[in-house]
Amino acid sequence: MRNNLKLIINNQQNKEDQKQFFEKDELKIILDLYAKMVSEGSWKDYGLNISSKQVSFSVFRNATENALYKICKNFKPKNKNLKYLITDSNGKILKNSFYLKALLINTNWKKL
Repeated sequence: MRNNLKLIINNQQNKEDQKQFFEKDELKIILDLYAKMVSEGSWKDYGLNISSKQVSFSVFRNATENALYKICKNFKPKNKNLKYLITDSNGKILKNSFYLKALLINTNWKKL
């Protein structure tokens, strides 16, 4: 009986799959902001959405409402400034940047 097994070393597909989420430092920046906004009473809940094109961190005022905002990371942006986005509940882009930390720090969440 013949086995049809292959040994795959340095599979590029696996490396691409690993990047299909927020990296550890990105998630820390987002969760630090989330903790601050929860302590102020502005945000109450969050959710994560993952697709082949982007991952998004949705924030909610109440668990039963639509998301107030989504902090999105595009995996293959058409423009480098579209790598990180803040969108509203309808998907309208409110702010965008190539740098996540700068995007979140320079956003006035109360006026957004």
